[in-house]
Amino acid sequence: MGFLICACLLQLILLTTSSGVAAQSQPPSPARILDATLQDYAYRAFVRPHTGIVYNATLPSNLTGIAVSAVRLRSGSLRRKGLPGYFEFSVPTGVVVQPYVERVVLVYHNLGKSSDFYYPLHGYTYLAPVLGLLVYDAANLSAVGLQELNIVASERPISVTFSDVRAVPSGSAAPRCVMFDLNGMPQFRDLEGTDTCSTYRQGHISIVVNSSEIAPAPPPGTISPPIPTEGGHKKGNSKAWKIAVSVVGAAVALGLLVMLLLCLVRYKRDKKLEVMERNAEVGETLRMAQVGRTQAPVALGTRTQPVIENDYAA
Repeated sequence: MGFLICACLLQLILLTTSSGVAAQSQPPSPARILDATLQDYAYRAFVRPHTGIVYNATLPSNLTGIAVSAVRLRSGSLRRKGLPGYFEFSVPTGVVVQPYVERVVLVYHNLGKSSDFYYPLHGYTYLAPVLGLLVYDAANLSAVGLQELNIVASERPISVTFSDVRAVPSGSAAPRCVMFDLNGMPQFRDLEGTDTCSTYRQGHISIVVNSSEIAPAPPPGTISPPIPTEGGHKKGNSKAWKIAVSVVGAAVALGLLVMLLLCLVRYKRDKKLEVMERNAEVGETLRMAQVGRTQAPVALGTRTQPVIENDYAA
């Protein structure tokens, strides 16, 4: 009996805990609700489905301004051939679908002016509409509420070339790409060129600029006067004085270098003369020879050979 009571108490605790967790779980975001709705309307566009043909979905009036299209492909064909020119998206070869299914549906989103509502980004301004590319299983084209498949570009990234990009506001920082995953978490990357972003996964992507770094423009017809700085003349004089000191220092250093070279040349010349004088004083060394019991210097030979004059010749 005691065991049964303990088991019932444990089950009650588990039920209470699970109910509390379910109550604390957050409802799906408007973006995720929109993804499920657009998947439903995209699949409705397949009236007579053909592989590789793009079908544009018809949306209700409460989704005016949003464009949705869908195309059905074989997973093997998507990996071997890719899908270039799918609106702004260019899917390269080598895309892997996980888990593997025989056929997939690529659903395209263009949220237009509704981008700020579904993907609010505090501190940033959208320069282009939010575009989306989501992949689903194509086994049942009447299914609703499907979970997205995971795709990964294994060789080259998926390229997104935006066709409608607003000009960068004056004085703002450089625009950047923002990529939203399926949970709505943003990731920022640098632009490739002026209107191209890249990603290795599915999701939503756009071009933004940091609105907090935009400098306010002056009123039209007014020119802001230069702000005088205290001690401006002193800074100018100090700069000129530093230049003069640098020039004088360079001249002094050059003069010292010339004097050092002259001293070195004079030293080498005096050293050479000293060696020549020493050799002249020593003279030619005579060879020693034995003369009797003593050693005496002997010349190697006479320098001037005797010549008999013609007048005394016999």
